[in-house]
Parts: sequence; structure tokens; C-alpha cells
Amino acid sequence: MKRYLSYIVALLLLTFTFSSCEEEEGSLGPAPTSEAIQFTAQADATNPNIISFKANAPGFKAVWDLGNGETATGMQVTGAYPLKGEYTVTLTMYTSGGSASSSKQVTIAKTNALMLDREDYNFLTGGANALEGKTWVFDPVGPMNFGGPPEAPSSWWNQTLDGQNDCMKDDKYTFKLIGFEFENKSGGAMWGIDGGQENVCVPQTPVASTWSIYQENGKTMLSVSNGETIAWDDNEGTYEVIELSENRLHIRKVCCGGDGVRNYVLVPEGYKAPVKVKPYKEAIDLKDDFDTPGNVVWQTDNLTFNETYDNPAPLTGNTSAKVGQYIKQAGEPFAFANLFYTLDHKIDLTTKNKIKLKVFMPGYNDYTTEAGYDWAVKNLLKQVSVKLQNAESGEPWVTQVEVKQQVTQLDKWVELTFDFSSAASRKDLDRIVIQIGGEGHFNSGIFYIDDFKLIP
Repeated sequence: MKRYLSYIVALLLLTFTFSSCEEEEGSLGPAPTSEAIQFTAQADATNPNIISFKANAPGFKAVWDLGNGETATGMQVTGAYPLKGEYTVTLTMYTSGGSASSSKQVTIAKTNALMLDREDYNFLTGGANALEGKTWVFDPVGPMNFGGPPEAPSSWWNQTLDGQNDCMKDDKYTFKLIGFEFENKSGGAMWGIDGGQENVCVPQTPVASTWSIYQENGKTMLSVSNGETIAWDDNEGTYEVIELSENRLHIRKVCCGGDGVRNYVLVPEGYKAPVKVKPYKEAIDLKDDFDTPGNVVWQTDNLTFNETYDNPAPLTGNTSAKVGQYIKQAGEPFAFANLFYTLDHKIDLTTKNKIKLKVFMPGYNDYTTEAGYDWAVKNLLKQVSVKLQNAESGEPWVTQVEVKQQVTQLDKWVELTFDFSSAASRKDLDRIVIQIGGEGHFNSGIFYIDDFKLIP
């Protein structure tokens, strides 16, 4: 009897638990109100320009706009305010029923000059003694890419200012420490988007703006306010800082609907960087068999490349265990995909001027359908091209030396030789490019390479 009663009690408790869970899961709590979103602001005991904020409100997520150009998350956060002034701090709380925000003013009585004496601030603005701030311009010789594939460096990375639109060439940007002022001095027009049309000169009207440097998701960010921008006028003035030193500011930004990244390199106005000249010397025994570590560091330009892929056909002609897998994706962004290696010196081709390479072209690729441009894709997809370029040129493809080979046998390893003896007198070549499947079309293809080497 006792066992039976225990069973009944347990069943009733289980039913009640499930019923309660169903009620909780089936209903949302009430949406919060602004009045319920309360927080405190407490100045640091040793530095009144540092304020600690604590949320006293219901919710599972607290998001803060600290009023100084920075944001933060968490129930308790800290903000730094080196400059005297009024700052509007906003807390947004999220609950199961929705979200609500509340703001309050924070007054900073005095400027703390010590908080302004930071290396990054001084690099960007010239420091407290530079009353007119520091003006930055595009590095005339680069390298940079004003638009192109997401990877950098890539074949786009060496663009120079001379090759850009005229309305970009006179752009200037001044950063001041006092007041964190930012001034866009772009000569009346910037390159950008106007009325939905891209790649046009956009008229500029000076707007009072400020700048801020802050950390976000482990990255150093630079932003400018009030719709001002740097280099590209899209009303979104936030950039990742790749490098900031006394004479170099490298910032990057995802652009073009996420299909590309713009890298901008700026230098102080009037600065002339010392010219670095690569030495000209005999090429080493460049090689890569993909089974053992070679002495070639491959980079990709809009290409997927796997350097340790199992040999798809370990048969006569190539019994290696590992090879390189070369994947060209479909679509316009991948029309000029390639694999490349940039040397630290200019190659002396007088003694070693031939490149050997094994290639495997699977029969399952589409070698017949034309896509993109009206070219003979059937022939292009069976093409292997090796190019020697001057990586320091703004347009390295203009003066390149290229040797092409057609592969006539599919599903079989073939060894190709690319003879560059005709370029033996060149002293400006320092990049080797491998391009399989042609260029200028939108077809995809999967290919395999092995036993790359530079020989006499």
C-alpha cells in the first residue's frame, strides 16, 4: 500500500512539473520599461575620469553605449573619459519579453592629460604639442588595395595611388588630440557611393567630427563620427587597425557586400619613406613536393589550396602520398584565381630559368560549358600558366612574363616544363604565379599539382 501511495505522489509531482514547464515555455514575460532600467555610475577613487557602471535592472543581457565612442556588455563595466565634458551613457537591457533602454548624463569635471599620453594617440595625432594635429595622406607607392579579393596580400595588394581616380589623390585626414577632433580634407570630393551608384566622386561638405580608438572582439578599431569616412565615402567610418606607428597607418574594412576587403595605407603628409631595394641574386633551389617541407611559402589569390592532400591517383607518373589540391570556385570573384610565391630577392634567371610541375586534371570537371566572358573555356580549363612578375609593381601583371601549356590527357599525371630563358636578362622579377584552368571566366575546377621545382 505504501509503495502504491508513493507511486501516486510521484506521478502527481511529475505531472505538476511538466505542467509548470509547459506554462513557462509557452509564455513570455512582460516587456521591460525604460523606468525599470536603472544603473549606477561610480567614479574611481584614484582617478575620477574612470567611471564604473553597474546595472540594477532585470534581464539576461546588458549592452552599454558609454558615450565616448565605445560599447560594452555585462552587468558591470568601466568607461574611461580623459576629456572634460558631458557624456550620455545608455544601458539597454534584454529580457524574454523584449528590450528597453535608459540613459543618464555623466559629467567629467577636468581633463586628465596623463590619460591622453598614450603611444597610439601620439602616433595618430602627433601628441599634445601638435596643436594643429597630424595630417595623413595615402602612401603614394603603397602597397595597398583600394578594393578587391578578401585576401591580403594578394595580386591586388600592390596598387598605387597613381592608378586611382583623381578625386582620391588629394584626400587628407587630420586627427587632433585635444577634443579628439577629426577633419576630412578631401578637396571637395571622395571616391565612394552616391545615390546608390558606386565608384563615383562624391561631393563633400565639411562636418564636425571626432575620432576614437577602442578594442572590439580582440581587434583594435578606429572610428570617426557623424557619417565621416576615410578613403571611401559610404557613411560607415569604422575600420580595423592593422598597423599604427609614427609613419604608417594601415586600416582595413570589409566592403562590397562582404565580397572584398579594402586595405588603406596612409603616411604623414610630407613624409617620404626610405626606399627599400630587394637584392638581385641567383635563385635558390626552389622546390615543393608536398610530402616533405619545401622552401616555398604559397599564398592564394581568391583560391582554395590544400598543401597536404592525398594523391587522387598514386599511379605511374606520380606515386607521392601527398599533393597540392587547387580549387577554383565558380563566379566572377574567382575569375582570376591563382597561387603565388613572392621571394625576398629579385631572381637571377641566367642559370636557373625553367620551372617543372606535375599536374593532374580530373575528368569530372566541366571542360565544355562557357561562362562569364565569350572565350573558349574548353581550351582555357585545360591550360596551365606559370608567370614571373615584379611584385613591387603597382600592376605586376602588365610587365609579367608568362608561359602557357595545354594539358591533353585527363585523369593522368603529366609533367610540364615552363621555359623562361627568354627572360634571363630581366632583373626585376621576384614572384612566381601558378594559374590552372585559365582566367577571365566564371567556371569552377578542381586540379592537383606536385613536384614543383626551379631548375637550370
